[in-house]
Amino acid sequence: MSETILELKHISKRFPGVIANNDISLEIQRGEIFAFLGENGAGKSTLASIIFGMYSPDAGEIILRGQAVQINSPARAVELDIGMVHQHFKLVSNYSVTENIILGREPIKRLLGIIPAIDYKKARAQVQELIDRYDFDLSADDLIEDLNVSSQQRVEILKMLYRDAEILIFDEPTAMLTPQEIDSLLAIIRRLREAGKTIILITHKLEEIKLVADRCAIMSRGHLIDVYDVQTTSTQLMANRMVGRQLSFQLDKAPAHFGPAVLELKELSVIDAFKVKRLDKASFTVHAGEVFALAGVAGNGQIQLADALAGLVQHSGQIILNGQDISQASVRKRIQSGLAYIPEDRHGVGLFLDFDVTENLISKQYYRPPFAHWAFLQKKTSQRYAELLIVRYDVRCAQGPATIVRSMSGGNQQKLIIARELDTHADLVIFVQPTRGLDIGATLSIRQRIIDERNSGKAVLLISLELEEVLTVADNIAVIFNGNLTKVTPAAEISLAELGEYMMGVRQ
Repeated sequence: MSETILELKHISKRFPGVIANNDISLEIQRGEIFAFLGENGAGKSTLASIIFGMYSPDAGEIILRGQAVQINSPARAVELDIGMVHQHFKLVSNYSVTENIILGREPIKRLLGIIPAIDYKKARAQVQELIDRYDFDLSADDLIEDLNVSSQQRVEILKMLYRDAEILIFDEPTAMLTPQEIDSLLAIIRRLREAGKTIILITHKLEEIKLVADRCAIMSRGHLIDVYDVQTTSTQLMANRMVGRQLSFQLDKAPAHFGPAVLELKELSVIDAFKVKRLDKASFTVHAGEVFALAGVAGNGQIQLADALAGLVQHSGQIILNGQDISQASVRKRIQSGLAYIPEDRHGVGLFLDFDVTENLISKQYYRPPFAHWAFLQKKTSQRYAELLIVRYDVRCAQGPATIVRSMSGGNQQKLIIARELDTHADLVIFVQPTRGLDIGATLSIRQRIIDERNSGKAVLLISLELEEVLTVADNIAVIFNGNLTKVTPAAEISLAELGEYMMGVRQ
């Protein structure tokens, strides 16, 4: 017989201008993997944050192990054996794995029987035992700043396990991972369930739901649509319920008609601050009417290449845009020459989080008409422009153009960047991980926009870890491995398996 471990009754939560959760009731069984599925902004993360005590509901109650509880802080959630791995990790980069895991829950010993001190030896032994038990590829002594994203995520999981969490919440856990790392994480989640943990998985990725979840609650614009048994529900039905309409997975992609060369790279190299060569003499050409994709495992130089094109890092070699050498040009000059850039790091590079939607949308054009007249910003003109793009790109923001960007969901922040960049009518558009963190509806929409840009005669450089995306959208593909281009081929002439082998260095 199944046992209900967590019950939500009529939970509602409002923020200024938006109802994030509207009268949501559901039950989660002990030892199951229960998924919250929905579009960006559907209210999934808000509901998870209420369970973890980051928000207090405006109405409703939480029943935990048969008892009504008030979870008014994360500390209270931890006391109740609830843990959460956030989409953006909460780690101290210059601390070790052990120091991060025990932070706030340090074992204490008494020196000379009197003086309290952290028993680091005991803590390290406890952490290493957890690492070994769950077969994590870590050392208790590793520094966080030396770990990749996947390993840092394992540290976040260990923080929950160290505190004996029984209910583990994962908020968009695969948004920052490579395909190989995703497979590893899903295996970890299965092992946690086998160890008796109850898993709450917040995601919009249907394929991951089908692989690991037992049941899923589909949400849309703050409402609970229904709860479904994953194994007996088709992916198509879940997608349709999530977006509220019949969703087609087919993209409208006509045969390519290449025009003149728009971008020419000649022996482009990048050496980082530690004197390590991250990109080594990359050379290729992207034509008008072409989607040229770079495929590679994260950390193989593709981000340095994109940043070099945008003028964000120093580089050697030549960058020719529309026949003009922009190798030494400023960022603004590159933008004016016809380059648009959707970066991987939307928070650190793509947006001004504490500015509003209008200010972000005009951030590359604020100094020229119609947004400026002499030295004065034209606020009404800027707001009307923002209102237009909000509708055109389906950017959901509670207070319209005046919405502070930090308050928006990650998916809508991404739509905002894409709206800003595409509306500059650039000749070259660089997309780096354009659908990372987006739901299926937004993902398909953006992939179609990439193809539409190509159909309109733009040159598109796509950098993505999603192999299906690369093979579906690209006309030509270059594989990057250890900073070198190892394979350039038409997309129609390489399989998914072959592409993966080149990316892993099995083939050269």
